[in-house]
Amino acid sequence: MVKADKARDWLFRQVHRKNLVYNTCWEDPRCDRKLLNLDSRSEVVMITSAGCNALDYLLDHPAHIYCVDLNPRQNALLQLKLSVFNNASFGDLFHLFGKGNHPQAAELYREQLRQGLSAFAREFWDSRLRYFSNNGVRKTFYHYGTAGAFAWMASRYLKANRPLYRQVEQLFEAGCLGRQADIYYQIERRILNPLVEWAVNRHLTMCLLGVPRSQQQLFVTRYNEGALGFIRECFRKVFTQLPLHDNYFWWLYFKGTYSENCCPSYLERRNFDTIREVSGRASIYTGTISNFLKENPGHYSHFVLLDHQDWLAANDLPALEEEWRLILENSRPGARILLRSAAKEVDFFPGFVKEAVVFEKENTALVHREDRVGTYASVYLGIVK
Repeated sequence: MVKADKARDWLFRQVHRKNLVYNTCWEDPRCDRKLLNLDSRSEVVMITSAGCNALDYLLDHPAHIYCVDLNPRQNALLQLKLSVFNNASFGDLFHLFGKGNHPQAAELYREQLRQGLSAFAREFWDSRLRYFSNNGVRKTFYHYGTAGAFAWMASRYLKANRPLYRQVEQLFEAGCLGRQADIYYQIERRILNPLVEWAVNRHLTMCLLGVPRSQQQLFVTRYNEGALGFIRECFRKVFTQLPLHDNYFWWLYFKGTYSENCCPSYLERRNFDTIREVSGRASIYTGTISNFLKENPGHYSHFVLLDHQDWLAANDLPALEEEWRLILENSRPGARILLRSAAKEVDFFPGFVKEAVVFEKENTALVHREDRVGTYASVYLGIVK
């Protein structure tokens, strides 16, 4: 590894070890739930990320969800959300995580939410209530964290060009795919211009967004414009091939808030009481998937691995193999393993995995086409023999 690559990897580790990275999940739980087929017998091991999708999965009434993340700040975020369900109202929930701010955030936290948190989560949120204060230049929680900081900069950039900003608004208001496509192609060159190309191809930008060097290299290999080519492909799929009326992922990125008509299922009023009733079925572990399975052996029915094996495959093959061995040792027959990748085709599955797991392709491909995020080149659903 050359010195420049070592420096890039060091920067990525620094960003991820010392910050909240993801303030929302960028995996479509509607697709996940179609593929996972959760039920009352399901015991799920998943990477926490921002915790949104774990809360959505609870709507399928699994027996238990074990949320695992190496970054304790991501787990602290899920703990705060669970504390809102357990100790506050739907109005409080939607102010904090729908609108991204709350007029009495500090008081609510001190009197109702803090008691439900671990020592680390208390220490973390004690000094970060400004995220929800609606003060300063960043008015919403969704403009904090490293990915949120980039979203805030992107929002400022768009708002500085009012005609372009209005056309993006019209894109979301279009109402039909034909109109969406017409508007998108009118504005694509102005959104994805040379300045944006320069910005998104910087390593620091990708670190803020949680994209490791291995995935950045895939962009460079596959597209002449690097990350910009990847973003263009993503935008064309999302904005011209899928309806935007319920695409809360990109609505949030554009507006910085959700609306009651365009938000994750866990933020819908009708689901509040249900999630509150079953919130005790979610537990949190800080560490790796491998360490969790070593310390908590069992017969799990589902594993949701996001895209983290892209990083393992490029940086730590022994850890990748260990994780797979532990998953298989702790899986029921028929267990479902869901993962995503920045690569169009994954080539890093160890041989023993291919012998023990059948990867379902046809339905997975159909569901992947419905993915409202559009930032993953492939999705894999493995079923243990």
